[in-house]
Amino acid sequence: MALGANAAEPQTGSGEIDGYRLVWQDLFDSGELKPERWNIEVNGDGGGNNELQYYTDREENVRVGDDGQGNGCLILTARRENYQGKSFTSGRVTTKNLFAFKHGKIEAAIRFPYTPNGLWPAFWMMGNDFDQVGWPRSGEIDIVEMGHSNGFTNGVGDRFFNGACHWGQGWPNASYAKDATKSYSLQDGEFHLFTLIWDENKISMYVDLDKMPVQTPYFQMDIPADDPGNEWSAGNYFHKENFILFNLAVGGNFPGIHNPADITALNDENSQQASMYVNYVRVYQKGNDDESIFAVIPGDKDETASMADASVSNSRLEIRISGKNAIAPGCNITAYDIAGHIVASAPDSLDLGKLSAGMYIIHATGNGRTSVIKTTI
Repeated sequence: MALGANAAEPQTGSGEIDGYRLVWQDLFDSGELKPERWNIEVNGDGGGNNELQYYTDREENVRVGDDGQGNGCLILTARRENYQGKSFTSGRVTTKNLFAFKHGKIEAAIRFPYTPNGLWPAFWMMGNDFDQVGWPRSGEIDIVEMGHSNGFTNGVGDRFFNGACHWGQGWPNASYAKDATKSYSLQDGEFHLFTLIWDENKISMYVDLDKMPVQTPYFQMDIPADDPGNEWSAGNYFHKENFILFNLAVGGNFPGIHNPADITALNDENSQQASMYVNYVRVYQKGNDDESIFAVIPGDKDETASMADASVSNSRLEIRISGKNAIAPGCNITAYDIAGHIVASAPDSLDLGKLSAGMYIIHATGNGRTSVIKTTI
């Protein structure tokens, strides 16, 4: 992958913390969307939400390529054009029947387009038994959606987002959703990390966990155990393998826009098109008995097998190459206070003596992986 004028984003995410180990990833650096991992949907059925786009498999709507800044990405593009009776085209991809997992941590780095008014990008999952049981019996976990009408109405469309879960035996489905408004834009032209931590007890979602490792989840829901005697118990829907979806919808019930003329997010200034960029998606597990994973082909090779170790020497925290007594080049150490604010950052080593007394969380990032150390000074 050729680098652009700006340095490429590190594809590390929150890393292998809290016992999680990387088990699968797609870094979108190969220049092609691997058909053994991803299905490209082709339909204009509106997604059950009266959406206005027609999803195609054309490169104009779905491709893998450089974002112009050296980042290999999955690129989904919404375009205003007459196509198959619709006024817009766009892209939606899934890993259904190709890759799925039960319980673990999944995260994706996403650069969203400016959604007001009418774009609806999403990163989500559904049960891999969807073809057999349909929706909502498959269960649905919406890790992040942007573009809701409430964000437009309140003038915070670039910061307003939500997570949600849907399940049940039919319509109307059972659901739990939680919205949030960040203090900063999530449509600022930068990649933002969205993380789902999912185990046998609960579902939790975070934004920018790599930058703010201490934070309250924007969405959290307890999951009971399976309950065969209660068909509507959430526990019957969220203890099975899920597949991944990314899509960029136009209009529909979520934005509350059903007239193509009212879609202003696609306009002459952006040549009537806008894109959602996914820099990578990574899945981690702990190796517990309640976890499982299915993949037709393995994830992208982890080029960081010799992960840099973090060690303290003479009041300095240093990143060293595993098994070698040498400082790892190109690494970085960032110290956060207990509130999640960055208090110091330096390459290769950090002078702990310059920090005030207190508790710190230190991210030691090297060769694409992250170690986390909690220390008291």
